[in-house]
Amino acid sequence: MVKGLKILFFTAILFAAAAYRPAALVYKVTNGSIAFRSDAPLEMIKASSDELAGLVDTDRKQFAFRIKMNSFKGFNSLLQKEHFNENYMESDKFPYAAFEGKLIEDIDYSKQGTYNVRAKGNFTVHGVTQERIIKVDLTIKDRSISVRSTFTVLLADHNITIPKVVHEKLASEIKVDVKAEMAIP
Repeated sequence: MVKGLKILFFTAILFAAAAYRPAALVYKVTNGSIAFRSDAPLEMIKASSDELAGLVDTDRKQFAFRIKMNSFKGFNSLLQKEHFNENYMESDKFPYAAFEGKLIEDIDYSKQGTYNVRAKGNFTVHGVTQERIIKVDLTIKDRSISVRSTFTVLLADHNITIPKVVHEKLASEIKVDVKAEMAIP
């Protein structure tokens, strides 16, 4: 009888171990930046922010990133930064830009290497959300992930209007570069 109970107990432990699925690994941005460039005929505008926040849930293939709009620095002048925040981005009304969704491709996070993947999700700027697919390079090394991506944003897609007075100084298509180092907290 005792032997039968031991076998039953051992079998129950094996089934429980087989059914046990460890918690998903969630990576958090430890160092992240976003830079943008407007290359218009009469003026080049560049700015960047080191305040990128984000998470990647490897089990669910989900991600969420956001940046505070008034954290960008590096404009050609303080007036240009003021116009960016007040006139174009309306940063008081729309304080964040965000991108959240799912990774399309499967990745084996236990294998080091660089993976070219597509991130599909909702990209929100200036209070307007667009579904986007953005190409991303993920580099897995040890227990960290490096994220790199370059893409463009059309101002018209996010209801950002350019007055005729500055039409030659502000591009209608903005180039965006994202870099992030992520680790398990």
